Amino acid sequence: MANITAAMVKELREMTGAGMMDCKKALNETDGNMEAAVDVLKKSGAAKAVKKAARIAAEGICRVAVEDNKKAVVVEVNSETDFVAKNEQFQTFVQDVADQALKSGLAGGVNGEDVETLLEQNGLKDTLVEKTATIGEKLSVRRFKKVEADAVVTYIHGGGRIGVIVGAKGVSCDDSIKEALTNIAMQVAAMNPEFIKRSDMSEEENVKLRETIIDSSLNDPATLPKPILAEVFDKAISGGKFSEEGKAVYEEKKNDKYLFNFLPKEDIEVLKGIALEGKASYIENKIFSGLVEGRISKQLKEICLMDQVYVKAEDGKQPVGKYLESVSKDLTISEFIRFEVGEGMEKKNEDFAAEVAAQLG
Repeated sequence: MANITAAMVKELREMTGAGMMDCKKALNETDGNMEAAVDVLKKSGAAKAVKKAARIAAEGICRVAVEDNKKAVVVEVNSETDFVAKNEQFQTFVQDVADQALKSGLAGGVNGEDVETLLEQNGLKDTLVEKTATIGEKLSVRRFKKVEADAVVTYIHGGGRIGVIVGAKGVSCDDSIKEALTNIAMQVAAMNPEFIKRSDMSEEENVKLRETIIDSSLNDPATLPKPILAEVFDKAISGGKFSEEGKAVYEEKKNDKYLFNFLPKEDIEVLKGIALEGKASYIENKIFSGLVEGRISKQLKEICLMDQVYVKAEDGKQPVGKYLESVSKDLTISEFIRFEVGEGMEKKNEDFAAEVAAQLG
């Protein structure tokens, strides 16, 4: 009988993703033969997770756990299909992950920080492998994030498609504050802000936003101020870069607000190129600068929570910041987290007809 060491068990576990006790048992059965132990695990189903490792798990759900309205965690656990995401066994597992993440001393992060460490606690990794084998799909604990503040609320939208935590300082979580923060959590779920307020944006982010708006404006010549657009058209036509069809359309429709609906696509691309080539001079143009500043202000109202129009505003105009002031002058949002299942992930495009044809082919 071979001496089964902890290193051998660890190696087999890393190879198969099976549980520690399953690995030890398989090695004992095969007298320490690693390849044979892998076969044993595959045959028993304990290594089903191995076959699923290359699959895309971009469905799933988010779940939250809260403690004393001062600490909360949101987790995202992925499955391959939406069908499994509705499975009660899967949902119970995800809630267990959230509960353990809350109890852990880990902060987590929006990019999956601390996930591996969390899985090593309380046998969670073995449970994940077991659930993968039982449910029959690749399951993945993608990320979790913990928030601690004077007052914390959570919100789950769409049955778990979106999970939100909002933390605030300067107040205790009484009924009125809890209601207000829940409203803000709903706002975050619906409007997906990137920042709490404008001052939270770094200089680099501000520069990037400005550059993006400048370039997108020049790439959309139909929206350029009339004097600049006229100059761009003149350069295109006098420089011989426009097609004959484009010239004819321009002469006939130049005062028509739907001019760009009639221009050939290749001529519109010419206009974009000329506008971008003149970027340096247009930035100095007061009219263009005014357009850019207006678009920056509009964009900031969309990406900064305090500047967004409050979704429940009776007048349809009240910003979130003003709504919170009406609840309590001491209420300040310190942090929010918004997880949406599968965001930023590649999703598998199932084509069953093509798959069957390929197998028959």
